[in-house]
Amino acid sequence: MVTAFVLSGGASLGASQAGMLRALSEAGIRPDLVVGTSVGAVNGAWVAGGAAPADLCEIWRSLRRNTVFPTRPVDGLLGFLGHREHLVPDSGIRGLLRNHVRFGRLEDAQIPFYVVATDILSGSDTLLSSGDAVDAILASTAIPGVLPPVRVAGRDLMDGGVVNNTPISHAIRLGADRIWVLATGYSCALAERPRGALGLALHAVTLGINQRLVADIERYSRQADLRIAPPLCPIRVAAADFSRAAELIDRAYILTRDWLATGAPPIALAATKLEPHGHAPGSDGVTPIPRAQAAG
Repeated sequence: MVTAFVLSGGASLGASQAGMLRALSEAGIRPDLVVGTSVGAVNGAWVAGGAAPADLCEIWRSLRRNTVFPTRPVDGLLGFLGHREHLVPDSGIRGLLRNHVRFGRLEDAQIPFYVVATDILSGSDTLLSSGDAVDAILASTAIPGVLPPVRVAGRDLMDGGVVNNTPISHAIRLGADRIWVLATGYSCALAERPRGALGLALHAVTLGINQRLVADIERYSRQADLRIAPPLCPIRVAAADFSRAAELIDRAYILTRDWLATGAPPIALAATKLEPHGHAPGSDGVTPIPRAQAAG
């Protein structure tokens, strides 16, 4: 049995994956290979490097929007005028990766690690398995128009979520027959629309990328044992809001822990949580989780 972890994109909602990973680790579930897209590539690098999920949770709790997306008005203006290809520099993410990724090249990861990006010119789904780890992960996270594309091995690459946000297909081609899918879901219960160009762009991306996952769950469920960790729903946190990582981590940890305790059954309703839907603000019945209960 070859076990894979597949981690989707979702910007700040990627904090939920840290909680999922902690629950999986505590249950003794370990991957033979890891495939990640966008923020899933960032979290996947942590797993592939052999680091503790609890430490990943602490990193997420320390992040703020300006840490990840250091905005500069001049960059936005130049991007609008066509003199730059992005609104935000990738210096924030690059610094975080250089400080925390434990291997310099993808092929040096403790657990085989694969990153999905998109070739800008061909539009093809590109799987990276070797080369500079920071550049590969940056390419996978390069949201079009928001972050700059990254040149890897002579190819200009951008966010893998454009074509394959939750790369179940790659895990199957790599020989996995049990696949734990960690999807971030999307902000389905916002009280108001996201503010600013960055907030709207990230929200739009997370809305669109979940559609591919819904189709892939149906398509590949007969080819492998898919275990879809229950995605959070409802989510009141915007994809550009990094200040509420602790809430996402704690909810995802408890939800995944309880799901694993029942034998990790197939999630028949996973698709309904990922397809477009909405919740009236304040009508979801979610009870805040005490930190003492979630933070072990």
